[in-house]
Amino acid sequence: MLTVEAVETAYGLSQVLFGVSLRVDAGAVVTLLGRNGMGKTTTVRTIMGIVPPRAGRIHFDGRPIHGLPSYRVAQAGIGLVPEGRQVFPNLTVRENLVATAANRAAGADPWTIEKVLGLFPPLAARQGLLAGALSGGEQQMLAIGRALMTNPRLLILDEATEGLAPLVRTEIWRCLERLKAGGQSILLIDKNVAALTRIADTHYILEKGRIVWTGTSAELRRREDIQHRYLGV
Repeated sequence: MLTVEAVETAYGLSQVLFGVSLRVDAGAVVTLLGRNGMGKTTTVRTIMGIVPPRAGRIHFDGRPIHGLPSYRVAQAGIGLVPEGRQVFPNLTVRENLVATAANRAAGADPWTIEKVLGLFPPLAARQGLLAGALSGGEQQMLAIGRALMTNPRLLILDEATEGLAPLVRTEIWRCLERLKAGGQSILLIDKNVAALTRIADTHYILEKGRIVWTGTSAELRRREDIQHRYLGV
């Protein structure tokens, strides 16, 4: 579904990505791992068209998307849950969901407000609250729900559970497991290797802007040396 081939990205004279390649197949959950500052968010921003690649190719559903503006990438069917959530603080929970509602692919069973609230029951009682008044965990649920309301073929989550309370993290992982069971393709960034290896099919590790290791969950669990070398603090 998504292929990133030999992508290089820079901010001015500072190059961040050096020949990054990865792929996400339909229905798969793929992770992008690495310590802070290794290029994970830049990879996401490049895929989404927020930062143009200096070299390389990005294809989604067989069509090139490198060079497209970010709104065209979103319209192609990629939904983003950005780092830091970035909900619309002066809109209510319900208004945040209405604002992004779209079913461009004319799916037979699209995401609706009711389905999102069913996925995240804590939001149901807060529909009329301003998003800025929600807790961090509730805002993350809303950010995921807002992305789902675009009915994406690929969902990207940047730091899915960062800074959240343990109970909320458990709720987010439960949600992602349900989405995977429903066939949702997901590209996921997070630091919880134990949780990621429970739900993901393939993992890519970034080190200083380069992919240094890729493998399955079973392989990553076995490779404690890899975890220590590239993911340990």
